[in-house]
Amino acid sequence: MRAARKIWSSLWRVAIGGVLLLWIFHSIFVNEARGISKRVGELQRKQAARAITEVEANELAKSPIQLNFTQWQQLPRGDKWRFGWKYGPPALWSTLRNVEPVALTLSVLVVGIAIVLGIARWRVLLKAAGFELSFGRTTEISFVAHFFNSMMLGTVGGDVMKAYYAARETHHRKNEAVVTVLVDRVIGLWTMLVFAALMVVPNLELFRDSGMRRITAVMLLMTAGATGFVFMAFRGGVSKRWSAARDWLRRLPKGDFIERLLNACRAYGKAPRALVIAFLLSMAVNLLCVTQFWILARGLNLEVSFIALCLIAPTVVCIAALPIAPAGIGVRENLFVQMLAIPAIGAHATSSLSLSLLALAGSLFWSVVGGVVYMMFKKKHHLAEKELTVEAEK
Repeated sequence: MRAARKIWSSLWRVAIGGVLLLWIFHSIFVNEARGISKRVGELQRKQAARAITEVEANELAKSPIQLNFTQWQQLPRGDKWRFGWKYGPPALWSTLRNVEPVALTLSVLVVGIAIVLGIARWRVLLKAAGFELSFGRTTEISFVAHFFNSMMLGTVGGDVMKAYYAARETHHRKNEAVVTVLVDRVIGLWTMLVFAALMVVPNLELFRDSGMRRITAVMLLMTAGATGFVFMAFRGGVSKRWSAARDWLRRLPKGDFIERLLNACRAYGKAPRALVIAFLLSMAVNLLCVTQFWILARGLNLEVSFIALCLIAPTVVCIAALPIAPAGIGVRENLFVQMLAIPAIGAHATSSLSLSLLALAGSLFWSVVGGVVYMMFKKKHHLAEKELTVEAEK
């Protein structure tokens, strides 16, 4: 019964992601066809006025849709959809293909640097908890986790694998090892939310759009919730004010385990230096995240400022991290198209979708690297597990 529930839970999330992705592709493809009809009408008017240039005449002759906007509006909905799916995909592919190769390469490298900084952050937290894992080992585990992030729900699914391998490093402090992964994710997500919240002030002109206000409100609510969780996890104090809190916690399923996890989190509250370093590394990762999108936007000739992306990119990444769809696919694309389409920016929907897809491609490149690492070292991992078991039995 439990297995069936898990399968059903996974299936409906995959379905949501698929529907969101299908909807945004459909909307953009139909919009592309509509845009072609508008351009055809403009060229036809110039031709009638004998004011058309040779280049424009060639453009009109080669147009895939020979309908002006008025004729387009009179088409049945089914015909509009058919035109959209016939001519929209080539337009999207043309936009993706025309991105500057240098910009695409740099964006992939920036993602790699961000991953390395994330590894450094986890090592700081591991050392604060008394774990001595080599940089090579933490890199190996982190890339495997990045691979599974692309396959599991939300953008935090790979943390399950990361926690699994971290726990195998010790048989006596498994909970503490798992906590390092939890704390790493919490700090990463919280600092990104804080970063986005701080960028609200320099981007006030964007909030004339109601859609932008609604999306940002979700981000600010997440920031408030994450801040409260961080305070409670690292500082505690609830049991001091409410003596029955510990007893209530122990009655919960896995209550003893949760209590040990909280105690391990409290230990980080006594290591402020490690938390400050982790916070600063996270902020550097946030800047690199924005830089990746900015580089790709430049490569696509998208007119969007770095400051605007400092709000938009982290907001989209954080909301897409919610376990709504696998790897946030569909959620991320919809948010980018909505936020970049506001009048203050006015980005073309196809270019916005291309930006999201190209950014995802950069992350998937390193996921493939993680998949190769996983396949190459899978036997080694299992061997290490047997060795640790033998040592524990001794």
